Amino acid sequence: MDLADLVAAYTALYGEKPIKIFRAPGRVNLLGEHVDYNEGPVLPAAIDRAVYMAARANTSGMMQLFARDLGEEVSISLERLEEVQDLVGNPLPGWALYPAGVAWALKKAGMQTEGLKAVYSSDIPIGAGLSSSAAVEMVFAVAWQAFGGWPADRMTLARLCQQAENEYVGVASGLMDQFASAHGVAGHALYFDTRSLDWHAVPLPPGTVLVVADSGVRRSLTGSAYNERRAACEEAVAILSQDLPQIQSLRDVSLADFDRYRHNLPRTVDMRAEHVVTEIERVNSAVNALETDDRESFGSLMYAGHASLRDLYQVSTPELDALVEIASQIPGCSGARLTGAGFGGCTINLVEGTRSQAFIHSIKEGYLRATGNETQVYLCQASQGAGPINL
Repeated sequence: MDLADLVAAYTALYGEKPIKIFRAPGRVNLLGEHVDYNEGPVLPAAIDRAVYMAARANTSGMMQLFARDLGEEVSISLERLEEVQDLVGNPLPGWALYPAGVAWALKKAGMQTEGLKAVYSSDIPIGAGLSSSAAVEMVFAVAWQAFGGWPADRMTLARLCQQAENEYVGVASGLMDQFASAHGVAGHALYFDTRSLDWHAVPLPPGTVLVVADSGVRRSLTGSAYNERRAACEEAVAILSQDLPQIQSLRDVSLADFDRYRHNLPRTVDMRAEHVVTEIERVNSAVNALETDDRESFGSLMYAGHASLRDLYQVSTPELDALVEIASQIPGCSGARLTGAGFGGCTINLVEGTRSQAFIHSIKEGYLRATGNETQVYLCQASQGAGPINL
């Protein structure tokens, strides 16, 4: 991202220079897919693709926003956020719901939100499952905190951004995306317990990079498919709790107890529950592998996680499966799996840095040969979380 261009765009639009530049990263999830709504642990990493914003606070009582990538501008009254309209009464465009929702959530929590002029841009691919929306939310949250000077820890900001997405935008997201954008640690994955909200950074293997390969299939995860899987997990808990009365979610079911009582579950419910129970075990095993720099074991867990998502949770696609299969044959790749909810989107690959360019060439060539389609590939590093950038 060329920050000089961002500053120039702000200056040309508003006739003055911005006071601050802010950044909030996207994220990939390395392991722990579809376990967040089962209160399990996840293992995301913030990446060095981010939303960047040039901004200046004022006392106007409104926010003037320019989404540079879309070429669209809107002005919104901070006193009339509940109306979900711009200054002249038009419904807010979809992209503006995210910053407006953050202002709304901050105000509800008693945090001061200054009037704001902002220009923002992103190098996170849209619609690829790398959490561009959470990054937009976080960049506005850290900006208002910086301008308002009020105290709040990063978890509080992440939860307020999640509230904005759930209640203002109307998207039923978990907390992982905002958490990762807020808490990223360079060179590390983040072990995050979605029940207790405890977390710690876990080092990624030295000399490795994260390569994201886009299948080109935009996510078609319908509400019904997602809801069916959530309902199956809830049904599994209801049935298993007859023998395990202490459980509150699948997170509380050990592998041994699951094997002991799974015969009571209908076939589809059994498959969904097996994925969740074993995926939680994989996340915990992955932490041990990373802490001992056992990249081979970590890679095996990634491949096993993909197979589980493909065969048990049934959220993969032929294109995602092809990308994982191709990656597994390329020297320097330790592990690969789909990342995100599935039904399209991207795979994440752990690759030796010195072999990354050869890997990118090979996976592009292999995917074209296997599917007739091209894949966009993004070389990433695990990065620091959201915050201001010094001009």
